[in-house]
Amino acid sequence: MQTSVETIGNLERRITFQLPAGQLEGEVGGRLREIARTARIKGFRPGKVPAKVIEQRYGPQVRAEVLDGLLREGFDQAVRGNDLRIAGSPSIAPGEAKDGELAYVATFEVVPEFGDIDVATLDVVRHTAEVSEEDIDRMVENLRLQRRSWSVVEREAREGDAVEAQTWSLVDGERLPPEGSERMLTVIGSGSVLPQLEQALSDMRAGEEKTVEVAFPADWRVMQLAGKTTQAHLTVERVSEPALPEVDAAFIRSFGVKGGEMEQFRADIRSNLERELKGALMGRLRREVSEKLASAYEHVEMPPRLVENEARMLAQQAAEQVRRQGGNPQLPENAHEAFLDGARKRVLVGLLVGEVARRNQLRLDPARVNETLRLIASTYEEPQQVIEMYRDDPQLMSSLQSRVMEEQVIDWIAERARHRDEPLSFQEAISPSA
Repeated sequence: MQTSVETIGNLERRITFQLPAGQLEGEVGGRLREIARTARIKGFRPGKVPAKVIEQRYGPQVRAEVLDGLLREGFDQAVRGNDLRIAGSPSIAPGEAKDGELAYVATFEVVPEFGDIDVATLDVVRHTAEVSEEDIDRMVENLRLQRRSWSVVEREAREGDAVEAQTWSLVDGERLPPEGSERMLTVIGSGSVLPQLEQALSDMRAGEEKTVEVAFPADWRVMQLAGKTTQAHLTVERVSEPALPEVDAAFIRSFGVKGGEMEQFRADIRSNLERELKGALMGRLRREVSEKLASAYEHVEMPPRLVENEARMLAQQAAEQVRRQGGNPQLPENAHEAFLDGARKRVLVGLLVGEVARRNQLRLDPARVNETLRLIASTYEEPQQVIEMYRDDPQLMSSLQSRVMEEQVIDWIAERARHRDEPLSFQEAISPSA
């Protein structure tokens, strides 16, 4: 197969390659003949369907599948033959056919030259933590809180009480909402509402009203209130106190421990917390190594189209998060530009991790894949079904393998970098803001 490679930018290349037209038609014809032997079409006996009918029914789909396979094969051969390392996916379009051959033009980007990647020069902090008995006690209390019941009380609200209230605000001389009130439900001490509101509610009882000055943050979700200081009017409707369940056999059985034994209950909690901790520590190490890699190689030019595609994906993810929170975001065409810096860093780290794996001949560890899959499955009620779902879905399994391979490389880098261990408590380790 003849190919020609052109350089059209620092990291952009174009390959022109040909496919014999006879090869395409020969493979399509062979595939259609296989289909004809078993095809069941109304009005014809099996194996007796005319070739013209088979062509009309299956020809376009078969031709598209065969052509796609040949293009992938042809492109891969051209890449290997020219010792190219591509970044991202190529764009393949028809070219000018010559001498009975089909011509195609593939435009793509290549991995930049990083020079020597000496991970031993990186300074990496590796956080460590363990699950203590106090952490298990705390989780038991959290589980009790999840199962608490509420009783209405005729007294002032205090720490731990649930308060239901109606509220409206006066901002810049305008009432929000213009008519009626908004319902508020909070537990005193939970921090689920602004501190000024929680403090005002903490000594009120049902039927009482109060007006309090509230300063809203600049990024507040309600645009009319963002960055404003308002007069909030509160009317308490109900105050309820909690009643926590006893940690008895019935309570323990409700969490899947059939025998209701406290020892097994705490052992299960420990296993769950250790799984959560392992993921949190891996996330911290990934961020630490990524930051150090990005800082060390920030001078390297990145493939522009790959960065733009990553930025557009980040913009879409941000919009989807707003939608899940009830918003209706409208993405302008240039919305991705706000995400370019983050996208560049992600692309840089991803390519560096791939280069480290390639240069050091790191291979995916099947045992680690199985271990990670079991850990994921253990968080569901039917773990075996989850395992089978992954193994039956190539896309899910590929995503899992990519994740595990990245973790393997991150561990490999951290082990060889100049590193120091820094102990954390369990709560510090799993904190997303730390």
